[in-house]
Amino acid sequence: MRKTESHILIIDDDPDVLFAARVYLQRFFTQITTLSKPKEVMQVLHKNVIDVVLLDMNYRKGLQDGKEGLYWFEMIKEYSPETAVILMTAYADVNVAVDSIKKGAFDFVLKPWSNEKLLATISAGVQLSRKHKKSSKLDQINAESVKESEWFLGESAAFKKVLKMVDKVAKTDANVLLLGENGTGKYVIAQMLHTNSDRKNEAFIHVDLGSLSETLFESELFGYAKGAFTDAQESRLGRFELADKGTIFLDEIGNLPIHLQTKLLTIIQSKKVVRLGEAKERPVDVRIICATNANLTEAIDNQKFRQDLFYRINTVEMTLPPLRERVKDIESFAKYFLDKNKRKYQKGKLQIAKSAIKELETYRWPGNIRELEHVIERAVILCDTNEITSEDLQFSSGKAKNEELKTLNLEEMEKHLVEQALRKHQGHITKAAEDLGLTRAALYRRMEKFGL
Repeated sequence: MRKTESHILIIDDDPDVLFAARVYLQRFFTQITTLSKPKEVMQVLHKNVIDVVLLDMNYRKGLQDGKEGLYWFEMIKEYSPETAVILMTAYADVNVAVDSIKKGAFDFVLKPWSNEKLLATISAGVQLSRKHKKSSKLDQINAESVKESEWFLGESAAFKKVLKMVDKVAKTDANVLLLGENGTGKYVIAQMLHTNSDRKNEAFIHVDLGSLSETLFESELFGYAKGAFTDAQESRLGRFELADKGTIFLDEIGNLPIHLQTKLLTIIQSKKVVRLGEAKERPVDVRIICATNANLTEAIDNQKFRQDLFYRINTVEMTLPPLRERVKDIESFAKYFLDKNKRKYQKGKLQIAKSAIKELETYRWPGNIRELEHVIERAVILCDTNEITSEDLQFSSGKAKNEELKTLNLEEMEKHLVEQALRKHQGHITKAAEDLGLTRAALYRRMEKFGL
């Protein structure tokens, strides 16, 4: 019979009870620890991850009121709230046991116990403990990786194409590769794919591979067993196990060194993880969404990215347009971020001038939506009146607002100005030509010349 991987702690002052419980339970669970003195429980909890504590209610001769057991129960729950506590009691102490359940005890068993009842109760406690630990780890991960997931999406034609594809792909389990510059909203689209899928009630786990050191790659993604390395004082679930039945979002996958790509490919192909320090394979059912701003085709040609991994992760490929190709959305984004920051900084009467909107629409936005958000927040903070003007806009790149040109070549400068005018007027030829001081025919000739 395969044992359930869990650590059970039994506390009782009767050595016969400890012996009988240990002999029986070690047939079903991987680790059993026994204690005859409850005062040692805190030391054990400090050094071990305990799934279930089987706790006797009385320890002093002549006292049968269960108060000592209740005291240690409260100590255990305060120190390790994810641990399930099951009380062992004689019939006379049932009322105390019932009261303790109201305070958070998982269940109680009567002495002498039925082996079947004891096993069923502890097994249920193990499942509850695992659920609590996973929820706790998920809360920690979410707290460490707070992301803006409520961005205004936009109405531009370029982005509507992306949304149509999201609608088609979300309900499937197809792996998705999101491409595009930094700050274009890849995280938001990954969340949309998850929340519109059949996995929406399960975990969405974000992993920033770009900030993950090579030494932590395996332990973070695949987990580790107790004792796998010096500081591994307890077993931990990796991100793939946390995402089981849900979605894992592997951000900045283009930055992953090629020797680690091999390990990731193995997981994707086998749908199994092996924790660091173990040999046991654990099946995982996850949908994989990846994102990068790198040119993976070029990386493959330069032997910096595995071609077989590329094929695995991009069943469906989506390219998110940069903000400079979504000029129609800039005003809406600006007003959305303005409203958000007006509340944050208590500047409820603040508005944004039309001249400032035009300034935003002609800027190149190398940092895309994320940069626009920062520009608006900075303007809200610095503005001394009730209206944000062009003078309040400070662009984080430190470049000229119409983007510093990397060349003084006249032909390249001319192409740049034509592109800028077309973006500003959303492809309206007459308005773009007027802005450039050209006739429509002259503008068409330049567009043909530059392949625009």
